[in-house]
Amino acid sequence: MSDTETPGARTFQVSGETYDRFMGRYSAPLAVVFADAAGIEAGQQALDVGCGPGALTAELVRRLGAESVTALDPSESFVEACRLRHPGVDVRVGRAEQLPYPDDRFDAALAQLVLHFVSDPDTAAREMSRVVRPGGIVAASVWDIARGMTMLRVFWDAARAVNPAAPDESRDRRFTAEEDEIGGLFRALGLGDVGEGALEVEVEYEDFDDFWLPFLTATGPAGAFVASLDDERRGLLRQEMRERLGSPEGPFTLSARAWYATGRA
Repeated sequence: MSDTETPGARTFQVSGETYDRFMGRYSAPLAVVFADAAGIEAGQQALDVGCGPGALTAELVRRLGAESVTALDPSESFVEACRLRHPGVDVRVGRAEQLPYPDDRFDAALAQLVLHFVSDPDTAAREMSRVVRPGGIVAASVWDIARGMTMLRVFWDAARAVNPAAPDESRDRRFTAEEDEIGGLFRALGLGDVGEGALEVEVEYEDFDDFWLPFLTATGPAGAFVASLDDERRGLLRQEMRERLGSPEGPFTLSARAWYATGRA
């Protein structure tokens, strides 16, 4: 990754399978409702900006066919995973702030769970608009970490209970707390017909270990924080998280809300 990217983005240099266990179980169902909100339908050419190992890419391929989907991500491991999972899709290593595509190339450009990790969200959104034809769709979504993404809200609240100096993504990053922030960015860039709102998904866990163990893989800012702890504090964090979830003994379900916005180039 480039040194100009945010530190949070560097924590996603993991395998696709590792990401799937941690966040992929959320990003896959989110991709369905996000593509619905963006109005993705047969006949379009779409770009997946910050594709990761391919959760949104898979939904775009299902709707449009592999030959009509292009994807890009700064993580080489994610690009490799996305290529293997979606033969026929043009998947490249690259950054949202400098998209390697000509003007007016796509009918839609979508960024799922990306804007809060790029070094310059304004430039990234401007680039997405540039590569979309006039009248085409630009869309972005980000978890409501402040109140609506239960998994991460439980984690950061527990982390700060164990260590008051711990970070909190909802305080440290843009777009993770306010419903209209992405829409405001789009309006400031001059996109038309801006629409915004919330997307809701649910994820099932087999038990608490199914929830806890992915945090030990150093995936994302949360995983990086866990990796920074000694064994004692890691154990305290685990116990705090378990109690905040009601000390589940068996299967349980968590909800997650994402803010999204769409606009026309």
